[in-house]
Amino acid sequence: MNNNFLEAFEWRYATKKMNGQEIPEEKLNDILDAIRLSPSSLGFTPYTILVIKDKETREKLLPHCYNQSQITASSAVIVFAAWKNFNTEQVDKFMKEIAETRNVPLESLDGFAANIKGKINNSTPTDLEIWAAKQTYIALGFGIAAAALSAVDATPMEGFNPAGVSEILGLEEKGMTAACILALGYRDAAADFLANAKKVRRKKEELFVHI
Repeated sequence: MNNNFLEAFEWRYATKKMNGQEIPEEKLNDILDAIRLSPSSLGFTPYTILVIKDKETREKLLPHCYNQSQITASSAVIVFAAWKNFNTEQVDKFMKEIAETRNVPLESLDGFAANIKGKINNSTPTDLEIWAAKQTYIALGFGIAAAALSAVDATPMEGFNPAGVSEILGLEEKGMTAACILALGYRDAAADFLANAKKVRRKKEELFVHI
């Protein structure tokens, strides 16, 4: 394990106060690329990611995020929107992308396509929404890790009103709902009581069971 990787994880924390400093575009793009490369069940990504830098939009989101200051004091707010509506066209588009990227015949993917369509057709809408939301958390984790490795602060958020956030962003009419949020920026160490606090985690002996 690269020690720099562990040092970056020791350094990061869920930043409570940010200073409004902009993230360099290159670093933001690296974090977004890491999110794009995150694993997802069946390789299918049943979610859309909104990258919100617009100040006015973030001001509108603030009351629906319980007035957490990171929404407006960050450089960008990433909203992971899980799909609520599924159809076979989404799967067909995914198969076409695989065929073109890997230079394989489209028909060679018929079995794989049938597997994903079976998942969709044999699941309830609620089960599919839960499945999609779970995939967003994997992408969220990759975003947090990439931010730490880029020395960018990040605050993962579940504490928000999904209906309110979805309404502001027009997600409902697009068949989506806000699942989780990641605020990206730089810490205001003087104002953040956790900035210099030691990280507290369960001891390895208690957390891990080796079999």
